[in-house]
Amino acid sequence: MKDKNSGVSSPFPKEKQEDLLIDPYGRKVTGLRISITDRCNLSCMYCHNEGAECCSGSPTGHEMAPELICGIVREAAKFGIRKVKFSGGEPLFRKDFEDILYCLPPLEEVSATTNGILLEKRAKALKVAGLDRINISLDTLIPEKYEAITGASAGSFEKVIKGIDSSVEAELTPVKLNMVLLKGVNDNEIDSMMEFVRSYKGKVILQLIELMDIDPKLSKYMIDSKALEKSLAEKASEVRVRHLHHRKKYIINGIEVEFVRPMDNSEFCAHCSRLRVTADGKFKPCLLVNDNLVDVREARSPEEIEKLLKLAVSRRKPYYTPVEALELKKNQKEEKKRKSEKSG
Repeated sequence: MKDKNSGVSSPFPKEKQEDLLIDPYGRKVTGLRISITDRCNLSCMYCHNEGAECCSGSPTGHEMAPELICGIVREAAKFGIRKVKFSGGEPLFRKDFEDILYCLPPLEEVSATTNGILLEKRAKALKVAGLDRINISLDTLIPEKYEAITGASAGSFEKVIKGIDSSVEAELTPVKLNMVLLKGVNDNEIDSMMEFVRSYKGKVILQLIELMDIDPKLSKYMIDSKALEKSLAEKASEVRVRHLHHRKKYIINGIEVEFVRPMDNSEFCAHCSRLRVTADGKFKPCLLVNDNLVDVREARSPEEIEKLLKLAVSRRKPYYTPVEALELKKNQKEEKKRKSEKSG
């Protein structure tokens, strides 16, 4: 059995600037979000399939083998990648998920995001294999509403609750509950969700997520983000700002509530430090862009993976970027080029 991927007893050497993955906009890439399958047992009304242009339920043959997944992480770890998050579809559809976790190099944090339906019986094994913590999607505490939002079968809600309990017992903590806010559907449940989280006594964090309005049919479900942030701030005894995505964390009556606001948010993009990997083996520089992917499936050596990894990072561009910032970056690149040509 390999050492657990906590990184606590495995201090990392300080990387030199040239050993880091830095995109053309000066953003360091320190994490990977890896989709290990696009198969899923739900059909959530807001699902964006991790930005993939295929739909869930595709055959297993196109999914990356554990060896490729671990090869990607090993090469990325050489260049400053310290955190990896696994997603799907539903990652627990992969029966070899534990095998993937076992073959990873030491990392500061290994996490996963899941709908929780299949989690109860695997939480402990995932922890032993090297998973540090987990995000679980739960948009409502009303079973009938849960089924309407997710398309789940009867009894699925109860399985999610058991999955949360098992994750806490297995110490996959802090568990983060991902609640996508839908106007007129579940935006009246924030207080009740906070009470639910409070029952876990600090081991569960509530993560409120702004709906990604990438489908015109979803526009009517968009909430007033500014009003929500104001309300949370008024209730909070403390407000912290996380470096990643520059998002706020509100401490309200002893619980932590984060608000993730990715839409039309230049700060979110300016602080992005993740590179995505699709289920079929492509580096994806941005969730919302599909014309700059880099296929890593044909890589036959660690050196080839490294080359493709760096190519993908070179294609990263903030999706939401103020025009002024883009012009400034363009001018800086042109100035650097002139200086280089002059010194050459």
